[in-house]
Amino acid sequence: MFTMKAGDKRMFGGLVFLLAGVAAQTVKHPRSVCAVKGSSVTLPCSFKPAIIFVVDEQEFLLQIVRVVWCKNHLICQSPTPTVYDSESKTNDPRFLYLGDKRTNCTLQIRDVREEDNATFRFRMEAADVSGHFTKKTGVIVSVVDESELRIESSSDDGVRSEGQNIKLLCTSRCSTHQLNITWFRDGHALSETGPALQLSALTAGDSGNYTCGSKTSHSPPYSLHVDVVATGSDLSVLITVHLPLLALHTVLIIVVTVTVVHRTCDCRKAAAAQQQTSM
Repeated sequence: MFTMKAGDKRMFGGLVFLLAGVAAQTVKHPRSVCAVKGSSVTLPCSFKPAIIFVVDEQEFLLQIVRVVWCKNHLICQSPTPTVYDSESKTNDPRFLYLGDKRTNCTLQIRDVREEDNATFRFRMEAADVSGHFTKKTGVIVSVVDESELRIESSSDDGVRSEGQNIKLLCTSRCSTHQLNITWFRDGHALSETGPALQLSALTAGDSGNYTCGSKTSHSPPYSLHVDVVATGSDLSVLITVHLPLLALHTVLIIVVTVTVVHRTCDCRKAAAAQQQTSM
């Protein structure tokens, strides 16, 4: 319990407001969080211990000596099993406390499992029992399968032309910002990671089947086709190559036509000569 002697007031050189009892402590965290099996999820949390007195508008808080996170229990008080206890040396390593005993009570759950589909509550315990407090609402963690990942695209039909851009987004019922997302094209891992894949200045080499996922599973494939657009230089090359071929083709047609005509005439002459001989 925090105590102050009468002579201590002179140390502050200002006006001291002694509070009747203590001002209420507070805990803030989201009402619910979604987590994908096998991933890590963070439960952001902040707290403020009880205020015992104020000096020149400066608040003096009760000292917190113990912090606890428990699962599916309203009070988180002994002998309730805990997932994290600042006074314990045998905490489950899957539950990492990222906070302290002052203002931060953030908890991270690693390798999320089906059993983590529960309500997690934070409890603080002060040097004075009047400062003990458990946030009753807690954080509801909803666990889903990673197989529910899917790819959304800025292109409706998956068709783009060379030089255009496209953005692929790996989504699920849960937010994917906490997942270690890897992108694949035709089964080969790309260097880009994260929930979004931005493809700029597309080329024909970007065509393929894209998937996203982590170490355990992938989304259904998204097929991207990049149409090749002929440029001015390409047209010049095509014209340079095709004009001689066209001319040669034309000459061949003329030669064949002339040959056919000559042979037809020769045949007719031969037939006429044979007819005269017969007469």
